[in-house]
Amino acid sequence: MSAGTVQREAPLPYDGVAAPPRSNGELVFTEPWESRAFGMAVSLHDAGAFAWPVFQQALIARVAEWEAAHPEGGDYRYYEQWLSALEDVLDGGGTVPLAEARTRAGELAGRPAGYDHEHAPGEGHGHGHGH
Repeated sequence: MSAGTVQREAPLPYDGVAAPPRSNGELVFTEPWESRAFGMAVSLHDAGAFAWPVFQQALIARVAEWEAAHPEGGDYRYYEQWLSALEDVLDGGGTVPLAEARTRAGELAGRPAGYDHEHAPGEGHGHGHGH
C-alpha cells in the first residue's frame, strides 16, 4: 500500500480473539443474523464509516469484557461481541447513536417474516430464489 492510500478492505485475522469463527478456512455463521452483522460491519468499513483497527480494538475489548464476566466459561457467542463492538464504534464515532440504532433494530425485529419481500403466488421476481 503506498503512502496516502486508505485501505478499504477489512483485514480479517485468522487467529486471536478478533478472528471470526472458521471451518476449513471458511467463515462460519450459525444463524442468519450473524452473517448480516458481519456484512454490515464490513460494508460500513468499506464505505469509510470507520477504520478497521478501531473496530478490532472495540471487538477485543468486548471479548475481554465477556471473558471477565464469565471466568468459568459459558455460552460464548462471537457474533454477539461483534455486534456490540459495531454498536460501540458507530456510537463512539457519532455515525449512529446507540439509542437510535437500538430503536431501529427493535422496529425491524417487530416486522413479520417476509414483511418487505412478498410476491403474489407464482410470481417470479428475478433475484434467484424460488417461491
